[in-house]
Amino acid sequence: MTVPASGPPQLSLRGVGMRFPNGVRALDGFDLDVGRGEFLSLLGPSGCGKSTVLRLIAGLARATDGEVSRPQGVRVGVVFQEPTLMPWADAFDNVRLPMRLAGRGAGEVRDEVMAVLARVGLADFAHAYPRELSGGMRMRVSIARALVTRPGLLLLDEPFAALDEITRGRLDDDLLALWGEQGLTVVFVTHSVYEAVYLSTRVAVLGGRPGRLVESIEVDAPHPRDEAFRASPAYAGTCLRASAALKAAMA
Repeated sequence: MTVPASGPPQLSLRGVGMRFPNGVRALDGFDLDVGRGEFLSLLGPSGCGKSTVLRLIAGLARATDGEVSRPQGVRVGVVFQEPTLMPWADAFDNVRLPMRLAGRGAGEVRDEVMAVLARVGLADFAHAYPRELSGGMRMRVSIARALVTRPGLLLLDEPFAALDEITRGRLDDDLLALWGEQGLTVVFVTHSVYEAVYLSTRVAVLGGRPGRLVESIEVDAPHPRDEAFRASPAYAGTCLRASAALKAAMA
């Protein structure tokens, strides 16, 4: 199972500030390190800048102050809260999109696309359209599309927030399995204390706008995790600590 490696962080944010054109400051003096192989969850109230941090790491936005650094050549996969699938394309072509944009033909990448669809449990739905898939299945397609380029860094912005608890729990477990198998570094945005503690090697709690790091909580429990961990005193205690930090941040 993947564990964070020692040495320099894979990601580093130093003194990062983000001010939008309307004058709103989403972040101010924000510092964060992410180690290689970590599963880090960003936990905080709405509007505290969690998604902004993710967009800055992904290179989808540029900080107005400070520095965001990651090693050159690291492939980045991004999964948003909505699956953002092309409704006119089947699951295969939605997953193939990054490769098509890179100029690779469908025949050339067929085996790679089918392999990643199989890994998320959708090999039998390769030719199904988004309207024919459940919400959880559409999210699996979105995750497969992020994984098909074999990223070293996977960023997820509340990907399971709109799903029912049973589906959400299954996808949490699937995500942990992918993290362990593929040696990913994961940064995961969530509003859920329970999800953050269950998934993560570390939980970073953010305070209200402008976003700031309030507390960094190590989740000292082995992987893989299961229902026994959810029922353990260690899980309950860490959830209580994260909840207290979140309440303090909101106050």
